[in-house]
Amino acid sequence: MALNGEQHILDQGLLDGQLELWHNTFSYIKSMALKSALDLGIADAIHHQGGKATLPQIVAKTALHPSKISCLRRLMRVLTVSGVFATEHSADGEAVYALTPASRLLVGSANMVPIMNMLLHPILISPFSDLGTWFQQELPDPDLFKLKHGKTFWEMADHDPSYNTLVNDGMASDSRFLMDIAIRECAGVFQGIGSLVDVAGGHGGAAQAISKAFPDVKCSVLDLDHVVAKAPTGTAVEYIAGDMFESVPPADAVFLKWVMHDWSDVDCIKILKNCKKAIAAKDVGGKLIIIDMVVGAGPQDPKHKETQVMFDLFIMFVNGIERDEQEWKKIIFEAGFSDYKITPVLGVRSVIEVYP
Repeated sequence: MALNGEQHILDQGLLDGQLELWHNTFSYIKSMALKSALDLGIADAIHHQGGKATLPQIVAKTALHPSKISCLRRLMRVLTVSGVFATEHSADGEAVYALTPASRLLVGSANMVPIMNMLLHPILISPFSDLGTWFQQELPDPDLFKLKHGKTFWEMADHDPSYNTLVNDGMASDSRFLMDIAIRECAGVFQGIGSLVDVAGGHGGAAQAISKAFPDVKCSVLDLDHVVAKAPTGTAVEYIAGDMFESVPPADAVFLKWVMHDWSDVDCIKILKNCKKAIAAKDVGGKLIIIDMVVGAGPQDPKHKETQVMFDLFIMFVNGIERDEQEWKKIIFEAGFSDYKITPVLGVRSVIEVYP
């Protein structure tokens, strides 16, 4: 029976709505496909073949059971549609899989596998099954992670050495990747500074990168006693035990990387005020340098914007928040700073220069 035009339009709208729901429902399959690629070492297998490999070549270099080769074809189809790998066909029609800019980040000595393993670990993924329940409870406790596991994220890391290693390795790989690009793309931000203190800088990966690129800058790291106690020795970076909520050591510039999203506005203002007390005056180059996300800044393509807002939702697992420019402006000015400059050159993240 032929449908009239109006009914056809209504039905098409229903089908489009169903497609949207299905697309969102099955988006987690992309994450799990990526996780399986990491577990199997598929990127390494392709890299070993010079950057292109057939299914049998991938099977030969992975722990895949031979009976699963047809299943691997289906997995690779998802991973190519999602952009993790590319595909082409040989003269005889056989599929050949190639590395893309994304999967090239999964191979080599400075790869991003550790941060991907951390973000895709079941301990971090499982709390989001309780997101609706969490929304019905009053802030601040329990956070989403504690609601699921009975411990906060950091308590879990403190009590589980293997998970603590996973977290530390993941954060170190992300810091290394980001700082290499930040130093190349934003060299001017660090020039003309005589001293810099990296607040909550952990074991000093960022500070060491800055020190190496700018030997004239005296770099130090402020972190808690137990963190500093395990810091590396024999580097040009000085490690200082302390609490950023109490005070920050004096320096021409203070550096905050991927720190502020863990804290409420009240806490952030307290941290920023301590940073302001520590830095030199603006006319002699004093400033606060922040590397963090500014929601809405940078390219306006859908993938970029969606990644920012998804990470903002993700960071709620520790009651964290990613801020847009107006939210950053609010805490910056309430902390007593006079001006700021946002430079969105680090993908979904930005460099924020804040002036006293």
